[in-house]
Amino acid sequence: MRTRWLSRKSVVVRRVAVPLLSLTVAVVLADSAIVTLALPEILRHLGGTVAQVSWVLIAFNLVLAVVVVPAAWACDRWNPAPMCAAGIAVFAAASASCALAGTMEVLIAARCVQALGGAFVLVGCLELLVAATGEKRGLALWTTAGVIGTAVGPVAGGLLTEAISWQSIFVVQVPVAVLAVPAALTIRRPSVHTAETHRPVIAPNLALLLLSAALTAALFLVVLLLVEGWGRSPAVAALTVSVVPIAAFVATPLARRVRSGPRSETAAGCLLIAGGLVALAIPPSANLAWTIAPQALIGLGLGLTVDSLTFQALRDRVPRAMHGGWTIGARHAGVVLGLAILTPVFTADLVDAQAPAQEAITGLVLDAPLPVKDKIALAKGLSNQLASERGRVPDLHPAFATLQVAPEQRQAAEALERSLDEQLERAATFAFRDSFLIGAGLALAALVPLIPFTAVRRRRHA
Repeated sequence: MRTRWLSRKSVVVRRVAVPLLSLTVAVVLADSAIVTLALPEILRHLGGTVAQVSWVLIAFNLVLAVVVVPAAWACDRWNPAPMCAAGIAVFAAASASCALAGTMEVLIAARCVQALGGAFVLVGCLELLVAATGEKRGLALWTTAGVIGTAVGPVAGGLLTEAISWQSIFVVQVPVAVLAVPAALTIRRPSVHTAETHRPVIAPNLALLLLSAALTAALFLVVLLLVEGWGRSPAVAALTVSVVPIAAFVATPLARRVRSGPRSETAAGCLLIAGGLVALAIPPSANLAWTIAPQALIGLGLGLTVDSLTFQALRDRVPRAMHGGWTIGARHAGVVLGLAILTPVFTADLVDAQAPAQEAITGLVLDAPLPVKDKIALAKGLSNQLASERGRVPDLHPAFATLQVAPEQRQAAEALERSLDEQLERAATFAFRDSFLIGAGLALAALVPLIPFTAVRRRRHA
């Protein structure tokens, strides 16, 4: 009877608990970027500047990077199941608080608490998934869930924002987390007693850090360019950036067919990400089609690098939770590094682009076939819009919406509005160029830790 009960419990764990914990890992890691497409909406709803709203991303990733290694130490030293369950509960409560936030400060504080719970979720789930399914499969489930969450997060956030609201991003996380609490408590990790401990592997973790910084440009900046710079809706932007996760999924089976080895795959992935970011820096126009191929390159690079580097950092190393914590810490420290470098660059470039854009707008208004009184009224409205949205790409439509023109002049006014929007799109594209190029440089820098310096030195001494 006891054997039958244990067998039934094992089936429940395998069929219910393991998928729920894998999904929870994906949700937590998706949170590092899930609000990306919602940031413009959050900015409009809660107020502030682009630099301020970027802290909705920075705060989560910074706290997670700092807390995850101490959380891993605790999960390795004691039973990870209750700590993982507690982390999931904290994450769920903080997600609800994010949805209810009425100010930017409350939202950022709730995001910090989310990350605190998420740190225990990630390292706890690593231990529990390995305990439930074995070393190889558990690591594969944990790593794959993380890649899926990171890649799909912005797409899911954009679709939810467009369909419902930015608050719904956090609401949908709550039931997943609530169901995962009992799932975590159903798995018991066997007692592990080992005096052997391995130091963190520096090369793959450093490469993960630099690649994560580069991918921040691919996810964060592309979204801001599409929504804020080119005026696309969150849903359209979400469908556009869905190229990245699709390409990431395709990368794994392609790599298996080529069988070039993990080092070659990782190097190729870094080059693909760098190439995609360079292409995003120099699009010929604001047509969405010009972003598809670059994002496909980035997605392929993501699929070739993150899995491989994570396995290199974790393979045959104990304590497992500690090394998992180092990889998560490296990835999210990279996101913080990317945001810290890129945010001031592109915000400064946006401000610098405002003066020449304003001069071009003035020239277009003066040359427009409109009566002088309409030009004066329009110039005043445009000036107010530009001044009120300094540091952001302005929306010029309100100035045209309040403009009273004769019916025979309506077509000319609409043509002028289109010309001004195109001018702003060009200015925004140029303002994002340096940030994309810096991201490409970070992706190339990730190649440096992967160079086998030991082998080079041996050849020199031979």
